[in-house]
Amino acid sequence: MSTIRTGLLMAAMTALFMAVGALIGGEVGMMIALLFALGTNLFAYWNADKIVLRMYNAREVDARSAPELVGIVADLSRVADLPMPKVYVIESAQPNAFATGRNPENAAVAATSGLLRLLNRQEIEAVMAHELAHVKNRDTLTMTITATLAGAISMLAQFGIFFGGNRNNALGLVGTLLLIILAPLAAMMVQMAISRTREYAADRTGAELCGNPMALASALSKLQQGARATENQQAEQNPATAHMFIINPLSGIKLDGLFSTHPSADERIRRLTDMATNPSFRTRAYSRSSRARTSVPSSGDRGRSRGPWG
Repeated sequence: MSTIRTGLLMAAMTALFMAVGALIGGEVGMMIALLFALGTNLFAYWNADKIVLRMYNAREVDARSAPELVGIVADLSRVADLPMPKVYVIESAQPNAFATGRNPENAAVAATSGLLRLLNRQEIEAVMAHELAHVKNRDTLTMTITATLAGAISMLAQFGIFFGGNRNNALGLVGTLLLIILAPLAAMMVQMAISRTREYAADRTGAELCGNPMALASALSKLQQGARATENQQAEQNPATAHMFIINPLSGIKLDGLFSTHPSADERIRRLTDMATNPSFRTRAYSRSSRARTSVPSSGDRGRSRGPWG
C-alpha cells in the first residue's frame, strides 16, 4: 500500500511539473528547468552521503571500536540480504539516527551518541533495522527523484516572472503570479507527503527485520521525547537534512503538520502496536537467532547502553 501511494504521489508530482511547465514556460522552459534540476540533484545523489556525514562530523566505527553496534548492523544486514553498510557515530546529545547512500552497495547508517546512551539493545536493533529498511526500499533514490521534480517546478515558477507578460501565456499576469506562489507550495506538500509515506514503510519493514515492532515503538517514544528536549545545532543550521532522521531533529515541529517531513510519532507507534498484535505477524529469523546469541536486557537495563557502543 505504501509503494502504491508513493507511486501515485510521484505521478502527481510529475503531472504538476508538466502542467506548470506548459502553462508558464512552454516546452522549452519545461526542459530547461528539468535539465537544470536533474543536474543539481544528480550531483547531490552521488555526493550527498559524504556531504551529510561530514556536516555532522560523523565518525566511522568498526568491529574493534564499536563491536556491539557494528555486530547489530551486520546481523540485520544478513537478514535483509543487504551488503554491510558503513557504520558511523555522531557525537550529539540528541538521540537520533539516519541512513544515507545512493544505493545498497554504497550505504551508511549513523547513530548519535545520545541515542546509544538512551536506548537499550533491543531498541537500538529496532532503530538500525528501520534505517536499513530505508536502504532496502531505496528511499534515497525515491527522494532524489522527487527533489528533482520539486526543484524543476520551483524553477518554472521563477520563469513565470519573465514569461508572465508574454502574450502567448494563457494564464495572464495575475494567473502567473498566483502560480508562482502556489506551484512550489504544492510541490513541497507532495514531496513531504512522499517522505512521510516512506517513514511508515520503513517502520513496517524495520519491524519485520528485527522481529520486534514494540521495540521500535518504544524507541520512537524515547527518541521523540529526547529530540524535543535536546537541540541538534547542526540540524537547525541545515534544516534540509531533517527528513533523513528517524525522528524530526528540528525544534518547534512537534505535530504531524502540513509542512512536517515526518509522521507523528504517536501515529507511528499506534501502527506498530497494531502490527505487533496482529495474529498474521510473524517474526523474522533475526529475532530468533540474535536472541539465542545475546542476552536480552532486563527492565533495569532500559535507558542504558550495554557495552562499548563507540
